[in-house]
Amino acid sequence: MAVREGSLEAPTRHPLDWRNPDFLNEASLFKELERVFDICHGCRRCVSLCQSFPTLFDLVDESASMEVDGVAKADFWKVVDHCYLCDLCYMTKCPYVPPHEWNLDFPHLMLRAKVYKFRHGETKMRDRILTSTDRVGSLAGIPVVAQVVNAVNKMKPVRKAMQSVAEIHADAWLPEFHDKPLRSRLSRKTGAVQGEPAGRTQGKVALFATCYMNRNEPGIGEDFAAVYEHNGIPITLAEKERCCGMPKLELGDLEAVIANKEVNIPQLAKLVDAGWDLTALIPSCVLMFKQELPLMFPDDPDVLKVKNAFFDPFEYLMLRHKEGKLNTDFKQGLGKVVYHAACHQRVQNIGQKTREALALVPGTEVDIIERCSGHDGTYAVKAECHQYAVKIVKPVVARVKQAQADHYGSDCAMAGHHIGHILNDGRAPEHPMTLLRKAYGI
Repeated sequence: MAVREGSLEAPTRHPLDWRNPDFLNEASLFKELERVFDICHGCRRCVSLCQSFPTLFDLVDESASMEVDGVAKADFWKVVDHCYLCDLCYMTKCPYVPPHEWNLDFPHLMLRAKVYKFRHGETKMRDRILTSTDRVGSLAGIPVVAQVVNAVNKMKPVRKAMQSVAEIHADAWLPEFHDKPLRSRLSRKTGAVQGEPAGRTQGKVALFATCYMNRNEPGIGEDFAAVYEHNGIPITLAEKERCCGMPKLELGDLEAVIANKEVNIPQLAKLVDAGWDLTALIPSCVLMFKQELPLMFPDDPDVLKVKNAFFDPFEYLMLRHKEGKLNTDFKQGLGKVVYHAACHQRVQNIGQKTREALALVPGTEVDIIERCSGHDGTYAVKAECHQYAVKIVKPVVARVKQAQADHYGSDCAMAGHHIGHILNDGRAPEHPMTLLRKAYGI
């Protein structure tokens, strides 16, 4: 059979083979890194996505042979460290992903390398702390402590010291902490709560609060509750939850991912058994339950049960709209909205559901930006990565400036703030759920 130049078929994602002893074999890992890097060097379609690819191509171009075999193996880690597993290369650019015979999965290879690095103790303490979102949030969210942390994070001398000592960039945006988390603001409904099923939806939704929404922006969670209940959709919370595991996955700490999964999946599966659909307000958390955990545990029935019941919040509303169950009695238009589609939402293959929902509001024009913001939760705050995060977000900021819109924001609240931080024009980003609540006038 002749080798195809590229594939026009839909990508096929194979499970992550993390239990295979060969997964962490150094010789095998570096052989695969060299194979994949050689294919990427010959193609270069992904050069504009993130800093991993420019780093790789510069290493190749500056080597003696100007090929991958001229790059020192120790420099491969420079490529790995810039990958934040957005999956855009796999889902939107690469012509050599499965079912192509070259079977190229760049994000899973980067994850494999990150796991190897973590297992060999080569991960910085800063990164271990930054990805311990439950612990950081619970400590920084203590009354009085929250106010102190928020004030200190705004002091330039302190931020410069943090850059020197903790390697957190002095100019990076940092989130504020609230001493009253979302989980204490929303009631947890129990008993025989009824929803109105429609199509694929059961009509009642359990919200996975997420570390960030719970401790950093609980107001967006309250907006979500107002919008859903305005549409006759009862909401509840899991009895308990841990971080979804995405920050630890990006670190390569599979043990922490598994530990969080062992807490979250039984809780969420219990809710599914009781007739609840599931959602979260952070695209990365949705993706974790819809894709990443199922790829790690493809034979776990509870993981698959949770996967099949998990929806993006706007995907859910538009599925209800398709069945005539969405309240379209909007009280005010939103004017022009610039909406940034987060990477981890785009790779869910659900379409532009947030744009579609906002476009239902009369007197509203939605300009969508489908380009990475470069934030990735922790990437943009690292001293060595911040400059690249700014480089990646600049085209997005330019689009926002050019649009001169009434509102701008992103499904990923952190991406929205990163855009706003670099935009620096006095306007704050607004989450699409907040905008929808505003349009309803509730």
